Amino acid sequence: MKIVIEGAGEVGCHLAKMLREESNSVVVIDDDAARLDRLTSNVDVDTVQGNPSSVRIQKEAGVDKADLYIAVYPYAPQEFNLVGAILAKRLGAAKVIARINDEEYLSAENKLLFKEMGIELMFYPEKNAADEIVDQLKHAMAAETLDFARGKLQISVFKIDENSPILDLKLSEFMAMLKPGEADEFRILAVNRDDKTIIPGASTKFLFGDLIYAVARKDGVRDLAAYLGKSSIQVKSVMIFGGGAIGAMVASTLSRHGVMVKIIEKDKERCIELTESLPDEVIISCGDGRNSDFLYEEGIARYDAFLALTPGDETNVLSCVVAKKFGVPRTIAEVENIEYIRLAEEMGVDSVINKKLIMAGRIFKFTLSGRARFVKYMNDSRAEVIEYTVAPGSAVTRVPVKELGFPQGAIIAGIIRGSDAIIAVGDTLIEAYDRVAVFALPQSVAEVDRLFK
Repeated sequence: MKIVIEGAGEVGCHLAKMLREESNSVVVIDDDAARLDRLTSNVDVDTVQGNPSSVRIQKEAGVDKADLYIAVYPYAPQEFNLVGAILAKRLGAAKVIARINDEEYLSAENKLLFKEMGIELMFYPEKNAADEIVDQLKHAMAAETLDFARGKLQISVFKIDENSPILDLKLSEFMAMLKPGEADEFRILAVNRDDKTIIPGASTKFLFGDLIYAVARKDGVRDLAAYLGKSSIQVKSVMIFGGGAIGAMVASTLSRHGVMVKIIEKDKERCIELTESLPDEVIISCGDGRNSDFLYEEGIARYDAFLALTPGDETNVLSCVVAKKFGVPRTIAEVENIEYIRLAEEMGVDSVINKKLIMAGRIFKFTLSGRARFVKYMNDSRAEVIEYTVAPGSAVTRVPVKELGFPQGAIIAGIIRGSDAIIAVGDTLIEAYDRVAVFALPQSVAEVDRLFK
């Protein structure tokens, strides 16, 4: 696939690297030579220096032959990306995507307007991150959870700690512990250890610090969590450190659902803005959340969850560690440096939010076959969870799962069939129009995609 990216900022560079690793042809346009030099020193992509809104520059980048155009120009008004995307569509790009920073553009009416102009997707990373945080707070037993069909099927990530009942057990020993019928309720999909993700076999042993990826039906989530030594946390009060766009959107959503919210923000002008724009129920406290004495005075120990959403990764991680020491049951940190994600989890942060990974999944869907409905990158594993709608006559409908010859590094997690959620096993037969959740490592994605065409 030929992909043109507008903008060699942090987001554009991440996308260029990710898409190039999937064997796509990638061209990046930017008018800043230094940004392009930094990109090409790390990623093997073609570049064109110049204004992305120039017809000449877009033609030089081969936009007329592009399968996908992604407008993510940094440090510019959103109109810059929208103009570049619309121009690319008019020049012949098959699909175009643009980053925006205004929630108003995502209303159904406005999305339809821009779709008529040719923009297939507008994404607002901060809004996506806020939605992800709210979802994570609903599933307070796991480090990360992904719902299918409104929670009928869930893929969750659990960390094995020193008190876990399955610590040092083999997968076969764990399976032997299950009660009759529980194997139909949940299944272990993968284990992440030492920055490597494996599809486990019967002899795979669960070790301290492992991240366990599991799929469960809605009724089986609590039973699975109990086996892993995880208890449910009902979040009724949240302290948010950082009053930026993400913090404000999370606060607004949570307050509408009856959650008590306090925002800690050190910038006085921003505190005034938040007071004027957020519901009256949201408490705004002006002060430095890096000061543990200040957090204590603000009553941090009384909150069910602590969210660290400042622009600084280190600040977010360390403040979550402090919150844990005060006894806060649930912590979530925004961490934009992907290299820090594992470190944050090793330091005890319960969940990590990364805008780049959230955004990458939304964009990666456009590089797959038309049967892929949804893609999400899972933290730490580099694995992808892909939801497919099964086409009549596709290869996956012809034989049971165990005879599909599914690639190594991929596993069918579960199936949504009508109103039923099914945990896939060897004898499961996939039917046309099923929605199928697949857990796949990057090297397996192309082969998996072919099976669903």
